[in-house]
Amino acid sequence: MLRNTTCRLLFLICLGCSFAGELHAQGVDERQYLIGPEDVLDISVWKEETLQKEVLVRPDGNISFPLIGDLHAAGKSPSQLQVQITKMLKNFMPEPVVTVLVTKVAGYKIYVIGQVAKSGQFQVGRYLDVIQALALAGGLTPYASENHIFVLRRKGDKDIVIPFEYAAIKKGQKLQQNITLQSDDVVVVP
Repeated sequence: MLRNTTCRLLFLICLGCSFAGELHAQGVDERQYLIGPEDVLDISVWKEETLQKEVLVRPDGNISFPLIGDLHAAGKSPSQLQVQITKMLKNFMPEPVVTVLVTKVAGYKIYVIGQVAKSGQFQVGRYLDVIQALALAGGLTPYASENHIFVLRRKGDKDIVIPFEYAAIKKGQKLQQNITLQSDDVVVVP
């Protein structure tokens, strides 16, 4: 029994490393926070008191900042936004030193609907995977169809359906389907 547990643990570690390596090769850091609507940002430019602002990311994903005007922030990491603001401010000053801090995380929302104990919208301050979202919703009801759960994700103007087999996860199988949810993902439990 101990040997099976050890083998399973090694398999999970290898699977996780391979998945992380694939994401890294695509230029995606799965741990990097992406700014979302309703987040509050503190943006400052060193030695420029008039360029220190707390800004709210609007529902359209944009922010307003002095000298620059409107700028799209949603979907970018704080460091990506920092680089973009720095480039834009170079039109007005020689070497701006910009800092972007997320002071309030409000844009990461997920939804769990269907046969769970407590369905609805969940605003969380950290990334969740499907299992964690189901736990947050109080777990499945006895009427849930474990092998027909899916995640609805919007990409541009299209909805993508990502299947999720809870029964397989309980057996330690198909663990790669326990994906990290993105903001506005909907977990549907029929």
